[in-house]
Order: sequence, then structure tokens, then C-alpha cells
Amino acid sequence: MLQKPRVRGRPGPPTERERECGRGGESRTPRGGATDEVPSTSRAAGGSQEAPGTRSPGARSSQAAPAVGPRSQKQLELKVAELVQFLLIKDQKKIPIKRNDILKHVIGDYKDIFPDLLKLAAQRLEYVFGYKLVELEPKSNTYILINTLEPVEEDAEVRGDQGTPTTGLLMIVLGLIFMKGNTVKETEVWEFLRRLGVYPTKKHLIFGDPKKLITEDFVRQRYLEYRRIPHTDPVDYELQWGPRTNLETSKMKVLKFVAKVHNQDPKDWPAQYCEALADEAARARPQPSVPAPSS
Repeated sequence: MLQKPRVRGRPGPPTERERECGRGGESRTPRGGATDEVPSTSRAAGGSQEAPGTRSPGARSSQAAPAVGPRSQKQLELKVAELVQFLLIKDQKKIPIKRNDILKHVIGDYKDIFPDLLKLAAQRLEYVFGYKLVELEPKSNTYILINTLEPVEEDAEVRGDQGTPTTGLLMIVLGLIFMKGNTVKETEVWEFLRRLGVYPTKKHLIFGDPKKLITEDFVRQRYLEYRRIPHTDPVDYELQWGPRTNLETSKMKVLKFVAKVHNQDPKDWPAQYCEALADEAARARPQPSVPAPSS
């Protein structure tokens, strides 16, 4: 599901890593005050292109979402979720999506804030699903979705019922686990995913049953480990990386994913960066050969 890491060379001299990690506990505060949280759709990656048909922010995209009129926050979230689902469904036919169809079937009386809704939907498409919404040609008012994720294995077992890769959701969960110290409670996972419009008790357009996907399918595929936390009332579970994740990706790759979404540098999380460097060094060392069984 995840692209297997390329063969890496040996890490730089110890003095190079000491300059990054050997600071006797000194750490920098991430820009924007970010700490150990993985990407949120409310925070745009400033390095990415502006969603088509939207206004230029003119400042770092980590600022608050644009003001979108007198509607309530719940109304706006529902409308954005509806727009995301519409775009995903239309894209399955690989036919350009017309602006007029979006306005007619989804936007309705929200036309006055259409650019802002489109921007918010574009953010969620990129951060949750790994798709970038782009205008097919300048001023054409037709859009397509481009897969921004690295190539994934053509394996039906790791795809949703509708043939859409679930890599984006898995990367978000892996990032949350790593940034929380390599173990995270299931309740924390759902608390975060709810902010992205993914609920444990609601069927999702792309992921089907999200709880089953995360706690059963990803576990069966060995991307995640899922264990009950003893002596908890109510009962809670915890998630960790599974052995397949460690083979197919790395802590540095996941940290770079988190940093990209936050528009920051991986070094802005010193503890995680040092841990990822150590993981890279361990991967670069020759592995001991397994002795052949005696006859």
C-alpha cells in the first residue's frame, strides 16, 4: 500500500547528527506554535497551489479559514462535506467537473461564498484523500482531481470498495501515532478524524466503514497493531505501527508528510526528528545474515 523506501546510503558523520540532535535537551518551538498534532484540514499547506477559483490569501495559509458569511459553522461544515463527496463521485468517471454542475447540484443558495467553499473542499481533498483540485484550463470553469500521493501497490485488498486508495487515511493515522510517541489511544484517533469528517459510527463515501477499516482491515494487513488498554473504564484501545508499516515506509517519511501538511520543516519537531534520524541510521546499517539451517 505504501511505497517501499528506496535504498538509502549511510548517514553523515556523527558530528552532523550531533548538530541536529545532541543539544542536551534543547528544542525549538515549531513555527506557528504547532506541537505534536498531525495535519488538520483547517491548516493549509502554504507551499501548495491555491485551489482554482479562489482568492489569493496574500499571507501564510496557516491563518484562519476565510470568513464565509452569516451561516453557522455546522452549516458550512456540512456544505463542504457535501461538496467533497460530490467531487469524489464525479471524478470516478474521469470526466471534467463543470462549475455550473457544482453550483446547481451542491452550492444552491451558497453561491455568494462559493470560492471559499471550494477552497475548504480543496484542502480536505488534498489532506484527507491525497487529491489536488485543479482547473483543467485557465478560465474554463472545469475541474479535475489529480492524485498527489506516491504510487501505491495495485492491490485490491488495500483499496476501498470503489477502487479509491485509502493511503491518505492510513498516512494520517500513522502520523498521529508517531507524533504522539508511537502509541495513541483509539479515542484520540476518532477525536481527530471527526474534525476531518470521518466518524466511527457513520458509513463514509470513500472508506465505507471507517472503524472496520482502521481497527480490522489495516490491522489484518499488518499496517497497525490494535490492543486493549488494561484497567480502563470505559474500555479503550491503543494503536501502534504494525510490522508491514516499518517495512514499507519510515519515520522520516511520515514526519515529512506531517511537516508538509503543516507547511513546516521536519526539524521543527526536534524529538521526532532525532528519532527519525536514528531510525534512518539503523536502516542503513547492514543487517546480520541469518545462518542457514543445519542439515
